[in-house]
Amino acid sequence: MENQVLKDKVAIVTGAGRGIGRAIAHAYAKEGAMVVVASRTPSTVERVAKEITDAGGTAIGFACDVGHRDQVFACVEKAVEEFGALHIVVNNAQGFGTEADPQPSTVFVACEDTDEDEWEYTFRTGATASLWFMKAAFPHLKKAGFGRIVNFASSSGQVGFEGNTCYNATKEAIRALTRTAAREWGQYGITVNCINPALETRAFDKWKTARPEFVEALKEKIPVRRLGDPEVDAGPIAVFLASEGSGYMTGGTFMLEGGMHTLP
Repeated sequence: MENQVLKDKVAIVTGAGRGIGRAIAHAYAKEGAMVVVASRTPSTVERVAKEITDAGGTAIGFACDVGHRDQVFACVEKAVEEFGALHIVVNNAQGFGTEADPQPSTVFVACEDTDEDEWEYTFRTGATASLWFMKAAFPHLKKAGFGRIVNFASSSGQVGFEGNTCYNATKEAIRALTRTAAREWGQYGITVNCINPALETRAFDKWKTARPEFVEALKEKIPVRRLGDPEVDAGPIAVFLASEGSGYMTGGTFMLEGGMHTLP
């Protein structure tokens, strides 16, 4: 298609084996990007990469645990080796629990009872992993004269949602990292933005099982009266933030929440 807005761009999407990351990887490929599908499980990334290529897109899978610096840098080098450049990085992956006992979503614990192993692991797979990918990608984005970094945070951090100490802190650190890099790297044609989502994902499925009343009440608080869909709602905004059309927007937090929070 001639009007593909990401044609000839190279993108890495982390946490792309499922949910939001998978939806974004598919959306980017549909718009002409060459996509590195990055996630921890080899079979998962290969499956998503095959889905993309079977649909006529271009993608490779790369097994990458974002909690390990060497794997992050290796992922970036693989993208450049395979496709000759790098233009877009989506930092979507986030670990929960601890490295020894990972969880599919946040574990609600009072601030005074915060597990320091959980704190370390949550930060390492969140804010630190985002920084690693940004550092590894920077020279390639600068060389290309075009860079788009899309980070993922959460309004949970903005409002200080109870019982979410580790997650809240790393997500607010990611927003601070986003603003700082945006100010420093804009001169090189690199924009850095953040998405705060409220979408139906595996993590939300865990919440629904554990706290069904909370999730139903949450929907009633959302002006559009539904939780978002990764493909319908996350894909389009991620495409826009990766495109030429978003070049004058940087350092922002985009609230993909159906109006749940109208924060300044």
